[in-house]
Amino acid sequence: MALEVVTNDASALDDTDLDELASMEDAFNTGQLSKAMEDWVLITTARFGNVLHGFTFSTLERIGGTPCVLIGLMSVKRSSKRDQVLRGLMNEAYHRALMAFPDEDVVVGARFVNADARDAFKDLDDVTPSPGENAVGEERAWGRRLAKRFGIDKSYDAKSFISSSEAQSGYLDFESMKPESLDADVVAMMGEIPVGKGGAMVVYGWTMAEDLVKLGKR
Repeated sequence: MALEVVTNDASALDDTDLDELASMEDAFNTGQLSKAMEDWVLITTARFGNVLHGFTFSTLERIGGTPCVLIGLMSVKRSSKRDQVLRGLMNEAYHRALMAFPDEDVVVGARFVNADARDAFKDLDDVTPSPGENAVGEERAWGRRLAKRFGIDKSYDAKSFISSSEAQSGYLDFESMKPESLDADVVAMMGEIPVGKGGAMVVYGWTMAEDLVKLGKR
């Protein structure tokens, strides 16, 4: 059975739709999903048949003139098909970016709470922050811009890219099927996030225009 990925306006969701999203047994409750519907423009769903396996609230916009894909909230069901679902949701995001920003380099940003979710950004260049690299200047500036856009700048630390509290209204919720294969340095870096206190890390990367043409193809 093929994976079906569809994007619609988030404002078109009704209570039944929100209940379905919440029933996927992910990290987010109906209240958080309702808030995401207000904060983000697009809702993308991924299904096998009639069964929901993942969804994304996102928006495409420019920050300081730079094209951005902002993933406000994403969740992938803990099933044996989770890797395929994650790829499907990200490919749809790239396709939307290609349609909106042809011939331009694009920033993709999200909030993470674990190392597993970094797999979503494996096709991006210059993923920041990264282990062993000290972000400076414009790299930190992008972190601050995204933290402000996500509404988590109150407790944001520009050096670590971490907001220490009240930062989990939305993030990229994904758990790897093979946690033992995760990069140990990434795990250590992400381990600095005070997840239990509501913390999250702002992570972003770039897709160059020529790469976006390949990533966004259907």
